[in-house]
Amino acid sequence: MKQLVRKVKIIGTGSYTPETVYTNKYLETIVDTSDEWIQKTLGIKERRIAAPDQATSDLAYHAGNNAIINAGLTKEDIDLIIVATATPDRLAPSTAAITQDKLHAYNSVAFDISAVCSGFLYGMSVGSSFIASGVYDNVLVIGADTFSRITDWTRRDCVFFGDGAGAAVLSSANVNEGFIAFRLYTDGRGKFNYTVPAGGSEMPCTPEVLEKRLQYFQMNGKAVYDTGTEVLPKAIFQVLNDTGLTIDDIDLMIPHQPSIGILKETARIINLPFEKVMTNMDKYANTSGATIPLILDEVHRAGKIKCGANILFAAVGSGWTYGAAIMKWSMCK
Repeated sequence: MKQLVRKVKIIGTGSYTPETVYTNKYLETIVDTSDEWIQKTLGIKERRIAAPDQATSDLAYHAGNNAIINAGLTKEDIDLIIVATATPDRLAPSTAAITQDKLHAYNSVAFDISAVCSGFLYGMSVGSSFIASGVYDNVLVIGADTFSRITDWTRRDCVFFGDGAGAAVLSSANVNEGFIAFRLYTDGRGKFNYTVPAGGSEMPCTPEVLEKRLQYFQMNGKAVYDTGTEVLPKAIFQVLNDTGLTIDDIDLMIPHQPSIGILKETARIINLPFEKVMTNMDKYANTSGATIPLILDEVHRAGKIKCGANILFAAVGSGWTYGAAIMKWSMCK
């Protein structure tokens, strides 16, 4: 199904990362891994870890507040808050509701989206639809995750993830700016290639479950790589076709940060020079739903996005969930 979203743009960005840093060298002391392998294979040097008293909503609050300020709005101006997270504070209430309370943004509706690493992309699509239809004027979309809480630090795959949050404020735009198209996909046949077995209705946490450490994530790394390098180009080619643009028209790609290998192979397949692919996994690792808004805020505040630039967003996550979007940037000085 072709999805065209018009007259919706980003008017503010924000991000937040915790202070604690776990370097690859530190992880060498607790698991059988090496700094050299992690950097070469994944492109990661270090990752941020939430403090014991920080929940996902705390990271989401800081990123969301920064985005509201950057947009020149107040908390009273926000009509809807969407939090994309795979690591909610609690099963109930939603992390979005908790974040709304911390922001004191009581004029807003608030709910969560669960699409793991694709969550922020899904959230921008949903938020854009509300604005395009005239239901809401200003939507705050936050991607936030604390994967350190579902990581087994005795296993080698603990090197993949970090904690962080990013946010964007969406609002109405003129016909010559903002989002041009979204393409979202789900393929449930891959649902258990990345999963957290315990903690839900299928397998509630019990002493036996905890003893088997089933409350932590489990990942098939090869399946993630193979799927990522297959579906990301598929989504990107389709959204280019929807818009009538070519890869040469893309000025910057702001992707989810799964690994440097997946991004390099994707860039090769779609014939996009890798210098156009924005990355920050060296500093933060994979922050799941936070990856896209976190790097978006970084490149925006660094002045790397030119007025009128065509920005390509792309992500793949557990489910499988994946997709792409293109927008014409309009936050111009």
